[in-house]
Amino acid sequence: MGLTQEQIAIIKATVPVLQIHGKTITTVFYKNMLTAHPELNTVFNTANQVNGHQPVALAGALFAYASNIDNLGALSPAVELICHKHASLYIRPEHYKIVGKYLLEAMGEVLGDALTPEILDAWGAAYWQLADIMINREADLYKEADGWTDFREFRIAKKVPESSEITSFYLEPVDGKPLPAFRPGQYISVEVFVSELNYPQSRQYSLSDKPVPEYYRISVKREAGLEPTEPSAKRHPGYVSNILHDLKKEGDIVRVSHPYGDFFLADEEKQSSSPIVLLAAGVGLTPLTSILNTILDGPEAQTQRKITYAHGARTSAARAFRPQIKELAAKVPNLHALFFTSHPGAEEKQGEDYDVAGRLDVNQLDKQKDLYLDDATTKYYICGPTAFMLDVKQKLAAAGVADDRIKMELFGTGGIPA
Repeated sequence: MGLTQEQIAIIKATVPVLQIHGKTITTVFYKNMLTAHPELNTVFNTANQVNGHQPVALAGALFAYASNIDNLGALSPAVELICHKHASLYIRPEHYKIVGKYLLEAMGEVLGDALTPEILDAWGAAYWQLADIMINREADLYKEADGWTDFREFRIAKKVPESSEITSFYLEPVDGKPLPAFRPGQYISVEVFVSELNYPQSRQYSLSDKPVPEYYRISVKREAGLEPTEPSAKRHPGYVSNILHDLKKEGDIVRVSHPYGDFFLADEEKQSSSPIVLLAAGVGLTPLTSILNTILDGPEAQTQRKITYAHGARTSAARAFRPQIKELAAKVPNLHALFFTSHPGAEEKQGEDYDVAGRLDVNQLDKQKDLYLDDATTKYYICGPTAFMLDVKQKLAAAGVADDRIKMELFGTGGIPA
């Protein structure tokens, strides 16, 4: 059931309140809910609770929802992104009941008498309007998984260092059943037990190779942890990435979700002959490597398409997959690979160890030979830190590239700002 016009007006009137008190409300919400339901600690990213990023992200989502309460279509991309992540964590309808209860109670605790019965009713209706949309979408995603409706046990078949920061893990299902194909660019959730916390944690890792039925490959960066949102918050190294790097060995078991994610090479794009440009920074190369390997494993007509693969790294030592990409480029004349290094070593030679000194900048790419701007069918896939992606998108837009030809993937707690 939709909101009444009166309820919509009330929600929009509370937007300034959320600007001021949103983070306090969400901080109280998480604290109270996780105290009452410690079993939900396995669902939420504890490191992002500690450093303050999770409450900030939720406060931003509440603000965006209230601001667009009369234009929900504007939120569709963000809702789709969140639903895929929820599906990878196996969020159930009963979880929404718990979240709704503690969110509304947190509003009351923070706002006090300012939260009138009318405002409380309006926010209750607004919460369930959005929750129902997400529950229904997640139900559809679960149906598409063909019976894979919970974490499965996978064995680490192979562990391969790819750079000073990134290691690949080849994961094979313990039950030996063939794996479903995924859309190149998608991710899986990987769950491990964290002894320091005494409960499991899950993280999402992009699949970094073409789909094969025998294994999934993820390539994991050792995370130092996000900068805290305020001085009182703490920075904690990534729980899961450091466990995978330091403690997990070949033969060990981890729990894995079905692949999900709304950033992928569309099925029709697999058959396309249009140029494709893959632009990545840091560990953002992982989904784009999956896309590249899939394209080059396709029929001959597909492998004839013009492809640019450009990657930016802080140092050459931190860059994964350069030898493999260079080998592919040597075999495939239409693949143009470019490597940007922000801080080249004194012993490194331009043209041998890297191509361009400095950060990956679209303005340093050739408009036709690298970006194929003369072809209005060219597609652009971007992955990396938010600031990098927004810079690339802005410069592509300034060059006349339409929004619907640009796809971006964000790693982290929130969405990509509009």
